[in-house]
Formats: sequence, C-alpha cells, structure tokens
Amino acid sequence: MSVDFEMKFLQNFLDALQGHLSLTLASVAIGIIVSIPSGVLAHQFPRAKQPLMVIINIIQTIPGLAILALVVTFLGGRIGFLPAFIALTLYSMLPIVRNTITGLEAVPWDVSEAAKGIGMSRSQRLILVELPLAKPVIIAGLRTAIVWTVGMATLATLVGAPSFGNYIFTGLQTRNLESVLLGSVASAALALVLDAAIGLYQKRSIERTRGVVGKRSFFLLFYQFFVVMVLVLAIATIFWPAKQVDVVVGAKGYTEQHVLAGLLSAELNRAGFKTEQKIGLGSQVIFEALRGNSIDVYFEYSGTVWAGHMSHEDNPGPEVIREAVERYVESQGVYFVGFGGFENRYALAMRRDRAEALGVTSITDLAGIGESMKAGGDLEFFGRLEWIRTNQIYGVDFDEKLIFDSSMMYGAVASGEVDVISAYTTDGRIAAYDLLILDDPNNAMLSYDAMLLSSDRITKRPGVMRVLARLANRLTDANMREANRMVDVDGLPVSTAVAFLQNTVNFDYKSD
Repeated sequence: MSVDFEMKFLQNFLDALQGHLSLTLASVAIGIIVSIPSGVLAHQFPRAKQPLMVIINIIQTIPGLAILALVVTFLGGRIGFLPAFIALTLYSMLPIVRNTITGLEAVPWDVSEAAKGIGMSRSQRLILVELPLAKPVIIAGLRTAIVWTVGMATLATLVGAPSFGNYIFTGLQTRNLESVLLGSVASAALALVLDAAIGLYQKRSIERTRGVVGKRSFFLLFYQFFVVMVLVLAIATIFWPAKQVDVVVGAKGYTEQHVLAGLLSAELNRAGFKTEQKIGLGSQVIFEALRGNSIDVYFEYSGTVWAGHMSHEDNPGPEVIREAVERYVESQGVYFVGFGGFENRYALAMRRDRAEALGVTSITDLAGIGESMKAGGDLEFFGRLEWIRTNQIYGVDFDEKLIFDSSMMYGAVASGEVDVISAYTTDGRIAAYDLLILDDPNNAMLSYDAMLLSSDRITKRPGVMRVLARLANRLTDANMREANRMVDVDGLPVSTAVAFLQNTVNFDYKSD
C-alpha cells in the first residue's frame, strides 16, 4: 500500500469524521435550544402539549430520504451541509421534547407546593426546583437524540454532505463490504463515544441533584455541557481547513455513476483542476443541485429527463427525446455539453435457464404467466413511466413486486428469489449471471442516452469546458458494460474501472 494511498485514505476518513461530527453536534445543539423551551411551554400550557406532540410525531414518521429531498427542494436545489442539518435538527427534537415534558410532570406535587408555600413565583419554581429535578430525564432524552442523529447522519451522503455514509453507500453500490463495515463501525463508535460522554454528565447531574437543588447547579452544568458542544463544533467546522476545489462532480447512487464521476474527476485532475465528488444523489436532487450551482457537472440520461422532469408519458423514439431534452435542460439554466455516446436503458431480464423453461423471450410472453411470478425492481422502477407503460401496453403484472437496492437486485434473480428484474442494459452482471434481456417489441422502455450536463457557473471556466467537451460522445455501450463489470463482478475498485476507460478511449487530452 503506497504512502500516497494511505494519506488519501486518512484525509478522506478525517473529512467524513469532520462532516459527521459537525452535522451531529450542530443538529443536536439547535435541537436542545428549540426542544427544551418547547417542552417547558407544553408543560406550563397544557393546551399546547397535544398539538406540539402531534407535529413532532408527524415529522418523525416522515422517512429520512423523503425529508431530505423535501428540504433540498425547499432550498431551491441546494445540497451539502444545510439541508442535512435542517433535517437532522427536526429528527432530534422528539426525544428531547418528550423527555422534557415527562421529567417536569414527574416532579412530585408536594415539592412544587412546598416551593409555592415559601413564596416562590411560577418562574422561580420552574428554574430553581422543577427543571433541576427533571434534568436527569431530559438528559436521557438527549442521549437518545444524539444516538438517533448519529445514525441518521449517514443519510447526509445522499444530499452531498460528507459523513460516514460515504463509505456505507459507496460500499453497497460497488459491493465493497470492507467499505460498508468501516462506515458502519465508525458511525457506531461515534455514537457510543458521544453517548458515553453525555452519560458521564448525566451521572454527575444526578449526584448534584440529590445534593443541592438550586439555580447555580442546574445552569452551571447545562452551561458547561453546552460550551463543550459549541467548542467541539467550532473546531470541527471553523478551524478545520476548507477544501479548495475548482469543480464539484455529481453522481447518482449506483456503480455506473460512480465510474463516470471518477472519470470526470480524473480527466479534470489531469488538466490541473481540483475536484470534489458528491456521490449518491437522487435523480431529482442532483438535477436541482446542478441548477442551483451546488454541483458543476454530471452524467444524466435522456429518459430520466423526459419522464421524470418533463413529465411525458409517451415514447416518441430516441431522436425526438434527445432533441426535446436538450432544449429542455438549457431552458432550465443548465448547459448541455453533449451526449456521452452510450445508452443505459431499463430492460426486463430473467435468468436464462428459467426463461427457457417457461418459453419466455419477450415481455409479451409474460402477459399470461406474470401473475404467478415475483419481480424485483430498483428503488425507482415500479413508480417510473417504464413500468406504467409495460403494464398498460403488454397487460403484464406480477404476483409480488419487490423493491431492492440495485446492488442486491441481480443477486436476487440469480438465486431465484425473484423471477424477473428491471435490469440496466450496460450492467456487467447481465452476462456474468447469464441473464436474458427480454425483447420489447412495442417500445415500452424509453431510450436512455447518457448526456453530459454542466452548471451555468462552470461555463465561465473555458479550461474546464474544453476538458468536458473532449469527454462527450466518446464512450460506448461495450466500454461502460466492461467498466461496470470490473466493479460489480470482479470486485475491483472504481479507480481501476476509470483507468480502463482512460486507457481504452482516447480523450485527446491537452493541458490548458
């Protein structure tokens, strides 16, 4: 293992640690500031308790991916720290608010009455008696919140904020179990460390509460804890050296996009530009991020724009779609660099021996037998136009429709867990698992020509644009299929697949 590799690995790990820690501490710190007063108000004014808890519970039931996507959309396509911070802050509130209310309600009635009897006002009773007694319960809620937040922070990767989720999601997509294990163990270790730190504070708090109940003991301990959190956060965010990058490269969450992002970065690095990759973004999030100049360049697909962004429900053919999507993206303030030269469309695929046993060669053949079969799709397929058109045009439906992460989908059909999957035509696992792509005589599936898009901001960098222009229309289906196979089947790193593409395709590189 080279020294350069070790240094790069260490830097990437420290970046992930800094991102994960700063997100967690910032979210929980603001969660404390908002949640404890909210819990106090709910206790002091019982009519406010039920509406407050309903709102917080509703927020908690929204799936993490959904709330991240909603926040990104609300922020006009902005990705990175801010949307992840807002989402995590919302998620941290429930246990703190709930335990604040529970702790205050558990204060013995006779203690409050005794304080009232010696002339204490309502606010004095709250500050000097009730909050100090409720503090251990409140801190227990804080411990729950911080463990939840550390776990949820791994999802920040999906909106371009660095965290230990970088290792988890990249490892899942590239079948690198070591990367998944590293991200999971690091996240768990961080949660345990923070929980233990708060546990020590909680123990000290209980000891002091048993000794002296008073204004100084409560606010001194709370102030000490808050100052420590702020100092750690300041070190992690303000004093940490910021990355200096020229181009931010985006990618969605599967192997081909990881390889393409690696290729873009490698070619830009060769030309002397510093790059940063934001990997694992969803289709809607990444396009909005490009429009908002949060990322600068990525590979999109014509079918995604046609159906997902333009909301078309027909299939007029690849030429019409290509012309229409090119006009559309430029109308959205996005620069169209060129098509990539290859197509990666959806297709239904079966294990070859299973298809031959059933006499299936095309989607048409599934019309009579699909009701007795299980189908597997990626996270988007059964909600996309391709499936709607397949169902309407061929009359095909299945007994069960299971949703998989794309990295698990091919293994499911190979092992017989499902009969049919929504495969990608440039996926190297099709040949490796001896799958049969079913014919689509009625063109239910859209064309998915790869297209290179850049932000308006980066068009003002002619050196960058010259490099991007040399990448357009140079890749082929065979190139991408082999690069994907190297990662998904052979278990090689993405960098090896990128090097293969660079060696196979002459990008006519020239230094600017």
